Amino acid sequence: MQIKWFGHSSFLLTSDAGTRILIDPYYKFLGYRMPVPVESDIVVVTHNHGDHNKVKAASGDYLLVNEPKAYGRGDVRIDGFKTFHDKVNGKKRGPNIIFRFQIDGLTVCHCGDLGHLLTAEQAEAIGRTDVLIVPVGGRMTLDGAEAAQVMRQLQATVAIPMHYRTKALGLLGKIVFAKADPFLTAAGTRTTPDVPLLNVSKDSLSQYAGVVTMRYN
Repeated sequence: MQIKWFGHSSFLLTSDAGTRILIDPYYKFLGYRMPVPVESDIVVVTHNHGDHNKVKAASGDYLLVNEPKAYGRGDVRIDGFKTFHDKVNGKKRGPNIIFRFQIDGLTVCHCGDLGHLLTAEQAEAIGRTDVLIVPVGGRMTLDGAEAAQVMRQLQATVAIPMHYRTKALGLLGKIVFAKADPFLTAAGTRTTPDVPLLNVSKDSLSQYAGVVTMRYN
């Protein structure tokens, strides 16, 4: 499986069989630019905010995945789990969906804009995770320390931070988001930095154990 980061919370997952999964494409956002169009077989929207739901960034005969239920296409299986964008059951920022992907024998979870720690029931339902893609920038989502706790709740082998301050962001983005550093400290594990394109399999997973930070291109 191949993982590419488009900035913010948007990723492209490509299975070994070539199935392309575009997650949380965004409208023009704080300095990031979506490389449109993106050929996609599956388009995933974790919640209906403009920095996560630019479905028209995708092209092709794709399956739209935007509800907390089970989906499948080709060699990919997906399950959605209802969560919230805040700590008050969505009263401030609404619902959010964690999506779990079964790809090439690996379990990948994208947390969207998760705003709270998981309950024991949620953690059990989602289960142990090989690759966890998790927001760490705080204020509107988990902060670094909370993201590290979710990493432990799901016993993630690899964690990829997202939704944090980067050099690509303008002044507003630097005000809104924290850097990834507090998450790296709280995770307390090895970091593989600045990866432009992550190629990972069941056999190679252990090589990346810990945190992988990805490069925005």
